Amino acid sequence: MSSEYEAADLYFSESARDESQPDPAAAFPFTFHAVDEELGPDQRWSTWLEVERGSRGPEPRPSWVVTDQAAIDTELGILKTGKEADVFLLERAVEAIGGNPAKSSLLAAKRYRTDEHRAFHRSTSYVEGRRTRNSRDGRAMAKKTTHGRGVAAGQWAYAEWDALNRLWKAGVPVPYPVQVDGTELLMEFIDDGEGGAAPRLAHVRPSKELLGVYFEQLRNGMRELARAGLAHGDLSPYNVLAQAERIVLIDLPQVVDIVGNPKGMDFLMRDCHNMATWFTGRGLEVDEQELFADLLTMVF
Repeated sequence: MSSEYEAADLYFSESARDESQPDPAAAFPFTFHAVDEELGPDQRWSTWLEVERGSRGPEPRPSWVVTDQAAIDTELGILKTGKEADVFLLERAVEAIGGNPAKSSLLAAKRYRTDEHRAFHRSTSYVEGRRTRNSRDGRAMAKKTTHGRGVAAGQWAYAEWDALNRLWKAGVPVPYPVQVDGTELLMEFIDDGEGGAAPRLAHVRPSKELLGVYFEQLRNGMRELARAGLAHGDLSPYNVLAQAERIVLIDLPQVVDIVGNPKGMDFLMRDCHNMATWFTGRGLEVDEQELFADLLTMVF
Protein backbone atom coordinates (compact mmCIF):
# COMPACT_ATOMS: atom_id res chain seq x y z
CA MET A 1 0.00 0.00 0.00
CA SER A 2 2.86 2.37 0.78
CA SER A 3 4.25 2.03 -2.74
CA GLU A 4 0.83 2.97 -4.18
CA TYR A 5 0.67 6.15 -2.08
CA GLU A 6 4.24 7.03 -3.04
CA ALA A 7 3.34 6.60 -6.73
CA ALA A 8 0.32 8.83 -6.31
CA ASP A 9 2.34 11.52 -4.54
CA LEU A 10 4.92 11.39 -7.31
CA TYR A 11 2.17 11.80 -9.96
CA PHE A 12 0.56 14.84 -8.32
CA SER A 13 3.89 16.49 -7.56
CA GLU A 14 4.97 16.06 -11.17
CA SER A 15 1.60 17.40 -12.38
CA ALA A 16 2.03 20.45 -10.15
CA ARG A 17 5.39 21.11 -11.80
CA ASP A 18 3.99 20.57 -15.30
CA GLU A 19 3.37 24.09 -16.68
CA SER A 20 1.32 22.63 -19.55
CA GLN A 21 -1.48 21.76 -17.10
CA PRO A 22 -4.21 24.48 -16.76
CA ASP A 23 -4.20 26.49 -13.56
CA PRO A 24 -7.55 25.90 -11.72
CA ALA A 25 -7.43 29.44 -10.29
CA ALA A 26 -7.71 30.86 -13.81
CA ALA A 27 -11.34 29.72 -13.91
CA PHE A 28 -12.21 32.06 -10.99
CA PRO A 29 -11.09 35.58 -11.99
CA PHE A 30 -11.79 37.63 -8.85
CA THR A 31 -10.64 41.23 -8.49
CA PHE A 32 -10.33 42.42 -4.92
CA HIS A 33 -10.57 46.05 -3.91
CA ALA A 34 -9.42 47.24 -0.52
CA VAL A 35 -12.07 49.18 1.40
CA ASP A 36 -11.08 51.70 4.04
CA GLU A 37 -13.17 50.79 7.08
CA GLU A 38 -11.94 53.71 9.16
CA LEU A 39 -14.86 56.12 9.59
CA GLY A 40 -14.67 59.73 10.63
CA PRO A 41 -16.34 61.14 13.78
CA ASP A 42 -19.36 62.30 11.74
CA GLN A 43 -19.74 59.06 9.79
CA ARG A 44 -21.43 55.70 10.17
CA TRP A 45 -22.16 52.72 7.97
CA SER A 46 -25.52 52.98 6.21
CA THR A 47 -28.37 51.65 8.36
CA TRP A 48 -30.51 50.84 5.30
CA LEU A 49 -30.35 47.06 5.74
CA GLU A 50 -30.47 47.20 9.55
CA VAL A 51 -33.96 48.65 9.96
CA GLU A 52 -36.89 46.30 10.39
CA ARG A 53 -39.20 45.28 7.61
CA GLY A 54 -41.66 48.01 6.70
CA SER A 55 -39.24 50.74 7.75
CA ARG A 56 -37.82 51.37 4.28
CA GLY A 57 -39.41 53.65 1.68
CA PRO A 58 -42.32 52.63 -0.57
CA GLU A 59 -41.76 51.15 -4.02
CA PRO A 60 -41.15 52.03 -6.75
CA ARG A 61 -38.26 53.87 -5.12
CA PRO A 62 -36.70 56.91 -6.81
CA SER A 63 -33.44 56.11 -8.61
CA TRP A 64 -31.45 58.40 -6.30
CA VAL A 65 -32.09 56.25 -3.21
CA VAL A 66 -28.80 54.56 -2.22
CA THR A 67 -29.41 51.01 -0.96
CA ASP A 68 -25.88 49.56 -1.10
CA GLN A 69 -24.69 47.85 2.08
CA ALA A 70 -21.23 49.44 1.65
CA ALA A 71 -22.65 52.98 1.72
CA ILE A 72 -21.50 55.44 4.37
CA ASP A 73 -23.62 58.13 6.03
CA THR A 74 -21.79 61.41 6.60
CA GLU A 75 -23.35 64.16 8.70
CA LEU A 76 -22.83 67.54 7.01
CA GLY A 77 -24.47 69.90 9.47
CA ILE A 78 -27.76 70.99 10.95
CA LEU A 79 -30.61 72.31 8.82
CA LYS A 80 -33.14 73.23 11.48
CA THR A 81 -33.70 73.11 15.22
CA GLY A 82 -37.23 72.75 16.54
CA LYS A 83 -39.22 72.20 19.70
CA GLU A 84 -39.72 68.48 19.14
CA ALA A 85 -36.93 67.54 16.73
CA ASP A 86 -33.77 68.67 14.96
CA VAL A 87 -33.12 68.17 11.24
CA PHE A 88 -29.62 67.38 9.97
CA LEU A 89 -28.18 67.19 6.45
CA LEU A 90 -26.82 63.73 5.69
CA GLU A 91 -24.97 62.38 2.68
CA ARG A 92 -25.37 58.65 1.95
CA ALA A 93 -22.68 57.59 -0.51
CA VAL A 94 -20.87 54.51 -1.80
CA GLU A 95 -17.60 54.49 -3.72
CA ALA A 96 -17.18 52.86 -7.12
CA ILE A 97 -16.49 49.16 -6.59
CA GLY A 98 -15.49 47.06 -9.58
CA GLY A 99 -17.99 47.74 -12.33
CA ASN A 100 -20.47 49.40 -9.98
CA PRO A 101 -20.42 53.20 -10.22
CA ALA A 102 -20.20 55.53 -7.24
CA LYS A 103 -23.56 56.77 -5.92
CA SER A 104 -24.60 59.41 -3.45
CA SER A 105 -27.65 61.33 -2.29
CA LEU A 106 -28.43 64.03 0.23
CA LEU A 107 -31.00 63.24 2.94
CA ALA A 108 -32.74 65.18 5.66
CA ALA A 109 -32.33 63.32 8.98
CA LYS A 110 -35.06 64.31 11.41
CA ARG A 111 -34.26 63.22 14.96
CA TYR A 112 -36.98 63.45 17.57
CA ARG A 113 -36.14 64.34 21.14
CA THR A 114 -37.46 62.49 24.17
CA ASP A 115 -40.13 64.21 26.26
CA GLU A 116 -37.56 65.54 28.74
CA HIS A 117 -35.77 67.44 25.94
CA ARG A 118 -38.66 68.75 23.89
CA ALA A 119 -41.61 71.08 24.26
CA PHE A 120 -44.32 69.95 21.86
CA HIS A 121 -47.05 71.48 24.02
CA ARG A 122 -49.92 70.51 21.70
CA SER A 123 -49.26 66.77 21.80
CA THR A 124 -52.40 65.89 23.74
CA SER A 125 -54.79 67.48 21.23
CA TYR A 126 -53.08 65.93 18.23
CA VAL A 127 -53.00 62.35 19.52
CA GLU A 128 -56.64 62.16 20.56
CA GLY A 129 -58.08 59.07 18.90
CA ARG A 130 -54.70 57.35 18.55
CA ARG A 131 -53.86 54.13 20.33
CA THR A 132 -50.58 52.65 21.58
CA ARG A 133 -50.21 49.15 20.15
CA ASN A 134 -48.15 47.76 23.01
CA SER A 135 -49.79 47.87 26.45
CA ARG A 136 -46.39 47.83 28.18
CA ASP A 137 -45.33 50.85 26.17
CA GLY A 138 -48.59 52.58 27.04
CA ARG A 139 -48.03 52.07 30.76
CA ALA A 140 -44.44 53.27 30.47
CA MET A 141 -45.56 56.41 28.67
CA ALA A 142 -48.21 57.10 31.31
CA LYS A 143 -45.61 56.74 34.09
CA LYS A 144 -43.09 58.83 32.09
CA THR A 145 -40.28 56.35 32.65
CA THR A 146 -37.07 56.56 30.62
CA HIS A 147 -38.40 53.81 28.37
CA GLY A 148 -41.73 55.62 28.10
CA ARG A 149 -40.09 58.87 27.03
CA GLY A 150 -38.20 57.01 24.32
CA VAL A 151 -41.41 55.33 23.16
CA ALA A 152 -43.19 58.70 22.99
CA ALA A 153 -40.42 60.20 20.83
CA GLY A 154 -40.43 57.11 18.60
CA GLN A 155 -44.19 57.36 18.24
CA TRP A 156 -43.88 60.84 16.72
CA ALA A 157 -41.19 59.61 14.31
CA TYR A 158 -43.31 56.65 13.22
CA ALA A 159 -46.43 58.82 13.01
CA GLU A 160 -44.65 61.09 10.54
CA TRP A 161 -43.22 58.06 8.73
CA ASP A 162 -46.69 56.56 8.29
CA ALA A 163 -48.09 59.90 7.13
CA LEU A 164 -45.30 60.44 4.57
CA ASN A 165 -45.72 56.93 3.17
CA ARG A 166 -49.47 57.29 2.86
CA LEU A 167 -49.33 60.77 1.36
CA TRP A 168 -46.47 59.99 -1.04
CA LYS A 169 -48.49 57.11 -2.46
CA ALA A 170 -51.55 59.38 -2.75
CA GLY A 171 -49.61 61.94 -4.78
CA VAL A 172 -49.46 64.64 -2.11
CA PRO A 173 -46.34 66.83 -2.55
CA VAL A 174 -44.27 65.61 0.42
CA PRO A 175 -40.62 64.50 0.72
CA TYR A 176 -39.99 60.88 -0.19
CA PRO A 177 -39.64 58.86 3.05
CA VAL A 178 -36.38 56.86 2.87
CA GLN A 179 -36.39 55.00 6.19
CA VAL A 180 -37.21 55.24 9.88
CA ASP A 181 -35.19 53.83 12.75
CA GLY A 182 -36.26 54.51 16.32
CA THR A 183 -36.43 58.27 16.74
CA GLU A 184 -34.64 59.05 13.45
CA LEU A 185 -36.52 59.63 10.20
CA LEU A 186 -34.57 59.91 6.92
CA MET A 187 -36.30 61.59 4.01
CA GLU A 188 -35.66 63.34 0.71
CA PHE A 189 -33.69 66.56 1.02
CA ILE A 190 -35.56 69.33 -0.79
CA ASP A 191 -32.94 71.65 -2.26
CA ASP A 192 -33.07 75.06 -3.89
CA GLY A 193 -31.42 73.90 -7.09
CA GLU A 194 -28.11 75.49 -6.11
CA GLY A 195 -26.95 73.11 -3.39
CA GLY A 196 -28.75 74.77 -0.49
CA ALA A 197 -32.03 73.99 1.24
CA ALA A 198 -35.27 75.13 -0.38
CA PRO A 199 -36.72 78.18 1.42
CA ARG A 200 -39.94 78.13 3.36
CA LEU A 201 -42.95 79.67 1.65
CA ALA A 202 -43.03 82.39 4.31
CA HIS A 203 -39.62 83.60 3.14
CA VAL A 204 -40.27 83.95 -0.60
CA ARG A 205 -41.84 86.74 -2.63
CA PRO A 206 -43.29 85.01 -5.70
CA SER A 207 -44.73 86.84 -8.70
CA LYS A 208 -48.51 86.97 -8.99
CA GLU A 209 -48.41 84.27 -11.65
CA LEU A 210 -46.24 81.97 -9.52
CA LEU A 211 -48.43 82.72 -6.52
CA GLY A 212 -51.39 81.25 -8.40
CA VAL A 213 -49.34 78.18 -9.33
CA TYR A 214 -48.38 77.68 -5.70
CA PHE A 215 -51.97 77.97 -4.51
CA GLU A 216 -53.27 75.41 -7.01
CA GLN A 217 -50.62 72.96 -5.86
CA LEU A 218 -51.44 73.67 -2.23
CA ARG A 219 -55.19 73.24 -2.73
CA ASN A 220 -54.67 69.99 -4.63
CA GLY A 221 -52.38 68.72 -1.88
CA MET A 222 -54.91 69.64 0.83
CA ARG A 223 -57.63 67.94 -1.22
CA GLU A 224 -55.66 64.70 -1.38
CA LEU A 225 -55.09 64.92 2.36
CA ALA A 226 -58.80 65.45 2.94
CA ARG A 227 -59.67 62.62 0.52
CA ALA A 228 -57.62 60.38 2.82
CA GLY A 229 -59.61 61.75 5.77
CA LEU A 230 -56.67 63.77 7.05
CA ALA A 231 -55.68 67.34 7.85
CA HIS A 232 -52.09 68.51 8.19
CA GLY A 233 -52.96 69.92 11.60
CA ASP A 234 -50.20 72.51 11.72
CA LEU A 235 -50.16 73.86 8.16
CA SER A 236 -48.65 77.30 7.71
CA PRO A 237 -46.25 79.09 5.32
CA TYR A 238 -43.46 77.84 7.62
CA ASN A 239 -44.35 74.19 6.93
CA VAL A 240 -44.34 74.52 3.15
CA LEU A 241 -41.13 74.58 1.09
CA ALA A 242 -40.84 76.48 -2.20
CA GLN A 243 -38.61 74.63 -4.66
CA ALA A 244 -38.58 76.75 -7.82
CA GLU A 245 -42.16 76.34 -9.18
CA ARG A 246 -42.97 73.43 -6.89
CA ILE A 247 -44.15 73.42 -3.29
CA VAL A 248 -43.61 70.61 -0.78
CA LEU A 249 -45.50 70.08 2.49
CA ILE A 250 -43.33 69.18 5.48
CA ASP A 251 -43.57 68.59 9.26
CA LEU A 252 -46.32 65.97 9.38
CA PRO A 253 -46.00 64.12 12.72
CA GLN A 254 -49.26 65.62 13.98
CA VAL A 255 -51.36 64.74 10.90
CA VAL A 256 -54.96 64.59 12.16
CA ASP A 257 -57.84 62.25 11.42
CA ILE A 258 -60.57 64.74 10.55
CA VAL A 259 -63.41 62.49 11.69
CA GLY A 260 -61.70 60.35 14.35
CA ASN A 261 -60.22 63.28 16.25
CA PRO A 262 -62.83 65.31 18.18
CA LYS A 263 -61.03 68.49 17.11
CA GLY A 264 -60.40 67.36 13.54
CA MET A 265 -62.63 69.99 11.96
CA ASP A 266 -61.00 72.72 14.03
CA PHE A 267 -57.55 71.69 12.84
CA LEU A 268 -58.71 71.64 9.22
CA MET A 269 -60.27 75.08 9.58
CA ARG A 270 -57.08 76.43 11.11
CA ASP A 271 -55.03 75.05 8.21
CA CYS A 272 -57.36 76.84 5.80
CA HIS A 273 -57.18 80.09 7.77
CA ASN A 274 -53.38 80.10 7.97
CA MET A 275 -52.86 79.50 4.26
CA ALA A 276 -55.69 81.77 3.05
CA THR A 277 -54.32 84.59 5.18
CA TRP A 278 -50.82 84.22 3.72
CA PHE A 279 -51.93 84.09 0.08
CA THR A 280 -54.36 87.01 0.54
CA GLY A 281 -51.57 89.02 2.17
CA ARG A 282 -49.40 88.40 -0.91
CA GLY A 283 -52.09 89.67 -3.29
CA LEU A 284 -54.07 86.52 -4.19
CA GLU A 285 -57.55 86.63 -2.68
CA VAL A 286 -58.35 83.28 -1.05
CA ASP A 287 -61.55 82.78 0.95
CA GLU A 288 -60.84 80.46 3.87
CA GLN A 289 -64.51 79.43 4.18
CA GLU A 290 -64.68 78.46 0.51
CA LEU A 291 -61.44 76.49 0.84
CA PHE A 292 -62.77 74.75 3.95
CA ALA A 293 -66.06 73.85 2.21
CA ASP A 294 -64.17 72.56 -0.82
CA LEU A 295 -62.05 70.27 1.35
CA LEU A 296 -65.09 68.94 3.19
CA THR A 297 -66.49 67.64 -0.11
CA MET A 298 -63.39 65.42 -0.28
CA VAL A 299 -64.04 64.03 3.21
CA PHE A 300 -67.73 63.18 2.98
